[in-house]
Amino acid sequence: MNIAKSAPLTEAGVRCYSEYAFAWESSMRRISIVVAAVVAFVTLVVSITTPRTTRHSPTIVHRAAAHDVSLSLALLAGASDQHIDVADDDALAEHDLALAPPRMQGADAVISAPVMTTPAGSGAIEQKSFGTKPPADLVASFDGLGANFVGPQGSAALRNPSDNTLAVGPDHIVQIVNSRMAIFTKKGRRFDTTGKALYGPVVTNNIFKGFGGLCEQRNNGDAVVRYDQLADRWLVVMPIFSRGPVRGDEPAPGRGGEPARHSQPGQNGQPGAAARLFEPPPPPPESAAAAANPARGRGVPGARPPADGPQGSYAMCYALSVGPDPFGPYYRYEFVRPLFPDYPRPAVWPDGYYVPTSTGDNVIQKHACVVDRSRMLKGEDATEQCVVIDDVNFLNNADLEGKELPPKGAPNVMLATGGTQLRKVMEDDGLYAWTFHVDWDDPSKTKVDGPVKIPVAPYHYLCDGQLTNCVPQPGTDRRLDAQGDKIMARVVYRRLGDHESIVAVHSVNTTAGGGGVRWYELRPDPRRQLTLYQQGTFAPDSSYRWMASPAIDAKGGIGIGYSFGGTPHFAGQRFAARSADDPRGVLTSGETVLVEGEAAQTTTLRWEDYTQTAIDPSDGCIIWYVGDYLRTDATTYSTRIGAFRMPGCR
Repeated sequence: MNIAKSAPLTEAGVRCYSEYAFAWESSMRRISIVVAAVVAFVTLVVSITTPRTTRHSPTIVHRAAAHDVSLSLALLAGASDQHIDVADDDALAEHDLALAPPRMQGADAVISAPVMTTPAGSGAIEQKSFGTKPPADLVASFDGLGANFVGPQGSAALRNPSDNTLAVGPDHIVQIVNSRMAIFTKKGRRFDTTGKALYGPVVTNNIFKGFGGLCEQRNNGDAVVRYDQLADRWLVVMPIFSRGPVRGDEPAPGRGGEPARHSQPGQNGQPGAAARLFEPPPPPPESAAAAANPARGRGVPGARPPADGPQGSYAMCYALSVGPDPFGPYYRYEFVRPLFPDYPRPAVWPDGYYVPTSTGDNVIQKHACVVDRSRMLKGEDATEQCVVIDDVNFLNNADLEGKELPPKGAPNVMLATGGTQLRKVMEDDGLYAWTFHVDWDDPSKTKVDGPVKIPVAPYHYLCDGQLTNCVPQPGTDRRLDAQGDKIMARVVYRRLGDHESIVAVHSVNTTAGGGGVRWYELRPDPRRQLTLYQQGTFAPDSSYRWMASPAIDAKGGIGIGYSFGGTPHFAGQRFAARSADDPRGVLTSGETVLVEGEAAQTTTLRWEDYTQTAIDPSDGCIIWYVGDYLRTDATTYSTRIGAFRMPGCR
């Protein structure tokens, strides 16, 4: 059955409910982690002895659990406490840290330097010097959400990692950091300056206020924002990491090799009428002070009795604006997800919004889903179809840049690196590609084909993958994680006249003993088979460049933002680029510094998890980028948003 919208609660009731829920679900998560670890160990032992094959299920079709149309962001009320991150579900999702070896966790744990090795042949494509062309112009730069940020709704203490994401429209910039969102001005037709905060920090689930169900009730990290340039719409995707109540029609998790399935809708009658964002009033001084020095989110007592019996499914929440105004109104949808929906990476494609997720850090399995874009754009009842893919590294769908469409009927492309950290396979010499064709009329005809190996230069995961002590910092033994086992940033697609281009990046060990940005440009041939057009590893010195995000401008230039660090440098953010007619495999522009780090992060190894680029829809030439840094004497990160224009793109 569908879940009816919940009755309204008082603010005190919501807070009390949320705080107890946090404590209870936190304890249940710890129990589930132990069980998951045992199951994962048994699975790993079996899988190591089994030849590697990649299986994917037939499509799972999800009817929307709910959908409606929101009020304006300027009219919606705060769905939960706006300032103190007490009941944030992202804190419940620290499954990766909880499952990590002890050496990765405590501040007093022994931290050892990684052993940096590279496979034979990897150095042949390293770019060991800086580009000699002028660097990209830094045309805008300002601090976004983070330490010392104060906006119309005050301030907020943000958790690690930041899970940075941003999108850019004609007149606005929208940023989501972990579980908070903000809206900024963009200089142009409506505003005379860039970077003025118009909205925020506000909990991300504020966009679902009045919608009901899990999307309204539970704030969550890992939310992602995109701007659909084809339709001039804002898309916000927010996963729900804690299980809801058991449904009468509770879906069973899909398995690799099964057909595609519809996702079940989370709410009756979704999306309903479009709703604009509510603009909460500024907080009183005591709330602002509490936000600057919040209580820790775990173990907060409350009045909600613990739930008895089994727990239900997770969910994926979608909010799609009705136009280019990020204040809405928005159509809202909820889809039931029986598998854990970690790291959603939404991608815009003409026939759908594709959202792959990881089902856990201790299983080699991905959940590839797509929601009906054309029906969502009209605010109609929409469906989501999902396929389970076993034995695959982190998947990412191609995300369309610009307004030129791919050939009619072209399936979306998914890419993954090789290797498997869980099996201690840290090296490979291929990219792996799938094509995802969706049939909205007949899910049995939806299919995922692959993987097809694309041979590339050998690589070794930076510092052996995720949750490792990797990047050194001055003045401390604390090293930073590099998420080196995957294509974490969006895979970008652009059609450029007579050809199509797909660019992907990941982080690798370099022969100089540091970290480098490995990047690829792929091009489909007339049969839609992907071929490697060029590749390179940007490693001009022995420092660390990692956690990159790429973009393709309107002239075919490739720009890449990335974290930069390694003693004697504190971690900061930089950018390098190339023009379309430059020699292949080289980032020919000089390196542009977006922001220098000023202090070491000592509280945790987690760093960002991802950065993000976005193409400006106004001219297709400006590449926006966001990443983290620490200010002098800061105890947590700030984010820096920058805009780059490459010479020759006007």
